[in-house]
Amino acid sequence: MKLFFKEVEEFSERDEEAVDLLRRRLLGGVAVIIPFFSIIISRLWSLQILHGDDYKEHAYSNRVRVQEIAAPRGHILDRKGREIVTNRPSFNVVLMREDSHDIEEVLKRLAPVLKEDISLLWERIRKSSGVPRYLPITLKEDIDWQTLAYIENHNQEFPGIRIEVKPVRVYEYGNLASNTIGYLGVISKAELEKSDQKIYSGTDLVGKQGLEKLREADLRGGKGHRYIEVDARGFERKQLKQIDPLPGNQIYLTIDAELQKVAENLMDRDERAGAVVAMEVKTGRLLVLATTPSIVLDQFIGGISHKNWNALRDNPQHPLLNKIVQANYPPGSTYKMVIGLAGLAKGLVDRETKIYCPGHYSLGNKTYRCWKHSGHGSVNLEEALEQSCDVYFYQLGQWLGVDTIAEYAKKFGLGEKTGVEMEHEKSGLVPTKNWKRQRYGERWHDGETVIVAIGQGYNLATPIQLTVMTAALAANGKRMQPQLIEKVVDPSGEVTDTFEPIVVADEKFDSRFMDIIHQGMVDVVHGKKGTARKIAIDGLTIAGKTGTSQVVRVAKYRGLKDDDIPYNYRDHALFTCYAPADDPEIALTVIVEHGLGGSSTAAPIAKVVLEKYFEDYLNELQANEEKENQA
Repeated sequence: MKLFFKEVEEFSERDEEAVDLLRRRLLGGVAVIIPFFSIIISRLWSLQILHGDDYKEHAYSNRVRVQEIAAPRGHILDRKGREIVTNRPSFNVVLMREDSHDIEEVLKRLAPVLKEDISLLWERIRKSSGVPRYLPITLKEDIDWQTLAYIENHNQEFPGIRIEVKPVRVYEYGNLASNTIGYLGVISKAELEKSDQKIYSGTDLVGKQGLEKLREADLRGGKGHRYIEVDARGFERKQLKQIDPLPGNQIYLTIDAELQKVAENLMDRDERAGAVVAMEVKTGRLLVLATTPSIVLDQFIGGISHKNWNALRDNPQHPLLNKIVQANYPPGSTYKMVIGLAGLAKGLVDRETKIYCPGHYSLGNKTYRCWKHSGHGSVNLEEALEQSCDVYFYQLGQWLGVDTIAEYAKKFGLGEKTGVEMEHEKSGLVPTKNWKRQRYGERWHDGETVIVAIGQGYNLATPIQLTVMTAALAANGKRMQPQLIEKVVDPSGEVTDTFEPIVVADEKFDSRFMDIIHQGMVDVVHGKKGTARKIAIDGLTIAGKTGTSQVVRVAKYRGLKDDDIPYNYRDHALFTCYAPADDPEIALTVIVEHGLGGSSTAAPIAKVVLEKYFEDYLNELQANEEKENQA
């Protein structure tokens, strides 16, 4: 028995050792097997669950090719529904790199057909190096029918080459309002990275400037798709399915195309540079937005050439600049209404107050001259506006001080952006003592106030600011937000966005003071000594103000004839007005760069624009007069 128990004890000890060994081996095996299967399972999960759709789509695309169909961009129309910008189909030659096994050979055959240098085609391919191989690279846009027919009939010679149809812009009125409308271009790499990849791809056209850029979301529409069965060489066999694109929204502008055309033609005559802005006084709707010279929109279709771009960039009249909001000009004498109103409001002058103008004004050891060297004699505010007497406003400005002048200038929106839907709007400049201290670290001098009071010196304003100022004067201090978009309409015809007048400020100036300013401006056009009396229109009362802003003071050109002064040193010509004076509908500003006299250059342009705007009224008036004469 004793021996038996001893054997059992020895056996138990050996068994426990064996079990322990077995347990360790099992644990070791599990430690190896679990990671192994984990790797397999995770890989299967990645292939089938995480990227399953991608691989499935990739495999499917070996047989079925999905092609994007560009959406027609929304049309741009004027306030009366006249189409300014529409679309037409453009046939582009594109390269599918994954279908072309010998690109060099294909390009050698293709270049003569496209009448392009092969190096240019390679350059386009290199520029698209970041584009995936399954996406097309555009080699040439907008080919003619003859080239299109040749490529289609000989497509077996050009593996990887296909024709892509894309809509391109048609400018029904030529370059009408071109800086406001803007242009398109191929989306850049930086733009693509910032954009929604579900909407944009590498060869898409996007708005680069103007409304085309600002209203990109409205205008772009939604892409369609074609599902094409292709063979092993990428040649199409049949179309399986097509989802049509969705056109972009239509944008109705507030501008009047015919009125805009009149303004632009007048400015283009004699190759004038400058701007014309017209706005409805009571609503803020912009009727005319002319900036010249304008850009040639057709040059941007298919990409502008370096030669044309350099010509635009280097043009001394700056056609790339939207002068309506991006050009700052000294307002000159068009600023005098602000000074006059401030003087009335502060009680420094009234209707009867007269200031003597001997042709010059002395302050300290300096003498400031009136434009009329012989002087205007004693003039009140209405007469000072009518004749644009500098000495009256030198004196009144000195009484007011620069900070009070600035206070009233800002009541009319000067020195701040109007908020109109345009890019890179400038705020202009209304100087104050504090501004100069912060800007130059210097104190303000009294002599500078004298200059500021006639709209010179540090004063700067954009054409649209002057128009808003004049409209606010016409509306007795009610300042409207300038509006460019009348409404937006989606493809189903539903209006998705509408214009609503926005009152920015309502100063409610004393009507007695406004009457004086209004009368002075009416006298500018209809008074016996008015500086713009030559533009008076029978049957229409116009309230206006001429202006001439000095560009640079160069003593050696003083006293010379206009034609003897270099173009860049000639004064700018300005005219701002509203009409009819007794119930204002339209405010209008004309600026002709280096046009010399406001009365001789800018005001006549305003006259023609007003005649066009009031054409029906004036024709009716004339017809009634003829009837009365016949009777």
